[in-house]
Amino acid sequence: MEALLSSTTLQLKPLYPPSSFSSLHSPFSSISVLRVKGSKKAETFIQRSQFSTVLPLRVSASSQAAAAQTSTSISIPSEMKAWSYTDYGSVDVLKLESNVAVPDIKEDQVLIKVVAAALNPIDFKRRLGKFKATDSPLPTVPGYDVAGVVVKVGSQVKELKEGDEVYGDINEKAIDGPNQFGSLAEYTAVEEKLVALKPKNLSFAEAAALPLVIETAYEGLEKAGFSAGQSILVLGGAGGVGSLVIQLAKQVFGASKVAATSSTGKLELLKSLGADLAIDYTKENFEDLPDKFDVVYDSVGQGEKAVKAVKEGGSVVVLTGAVTPPGFRFVVTSNGEMLKKLNPYLESGKVKPVIDPKGPFPFDKVVDAFSYLETGRATGKVVIHPIP
Repeated sequence: MEALLSSTTLQLKPLYPPSSFSSLHSPFSSISVLRVKGSKKAETFIQRSQFSTVLPLRVSASSQAAAAQTSTSISIPSEMKAWSYTDYGSVDVLKLESNVAVPDIKEDQVLIKVVAAALNPIDFKRRLGKFKATDSPLPTVPGYDVAGVVVKVGSQVKELKEGDEVYGDINEKAIDGPNQFGSLAEYTAVEEKLVALKPKNLSFAEAAALPLVIETAYEGLEKAGFSAGQSILVLGGAGGVGSLVIQLAKQVFGASKVAATSSTGKLELLKSLGADLAIDYTKENFEDLPDKFDVVYDSVGQGEKAVKAVKEGGSVVVLTGAVTPPGFRFVVTSNGEMLKKLNPYLESGKVKPVIDPKGPFPFDKVVDAFSYLETGRATGKVVIHPIP
């Protein structure tokens, strides 16, 4: 239900107060092109950043403003390109604006020059107004997942510095007051505690595919009490969350058996991710399997069937749809410390991002990317890259 098989990873065939800076300069000066095996298009990945334009030190007349942010040696424009919407609705409400003010940062935040972003089902559900009662005010710049370069730090930022390559989910609470200014923009502001240094072996596009889904996968497994030696069934194993649940269950938690469902064409992907049993849901009813599981992780909304596949005393994690006991629903809390904990598994290659083969989508094709995600046919994550 969520969202290449990217052979780079698997070897398989968001009115806003203006900032006080001006002059648009790209902070990136070195770009290389990588051709992906099995893909017909060359994808451009920003490999490193170099900052050259220097602004003089500014002294603010406001002591409060001065306390909120440190001086910067990096040129930051006053306006940026960003996707936004002023009303809830279909993809038609999305507009690419070129004069959106670069967001100011609070004392505990960093400003990120966005290099890549990714879409999640929650992005279009938010745009449709599914949780407007708890949403931030319109207009909205959408986007949760980000990968990019820190270009400015608040006065209370402890670890990150300008030039750091980072990734994360910028919304601590996914549906309770998410940021008005998201990651589908040239710049985004985020609390330091929500991001982590990008794994050195991953491109920005690959890193952007991870934060929300890997945190959802990990937190769900923790809440279910999943532990080494237990078995798990993952419903929607080829989706953004499901593909990470398979890998984390096996590589991080030490599962004794991992089973997962998908359509016929994605069964080999499930196996490559570590599934011991790949179930074709178009031909088999997983709830009729003789063996039951300690945990069932339902990422697609099949709660009534899911409870039939769990052992007595087991747990059913439900991300969407109706909840039937012993199932429980949870909404992920963004946590940079979780990313830091998982970085070694990513850098060792034990856990890999999965990017849909139709992507990455360029920044001017965000509407197409949303439309594709909303078909429910995406594999892994729908990524937006490059972002100007």
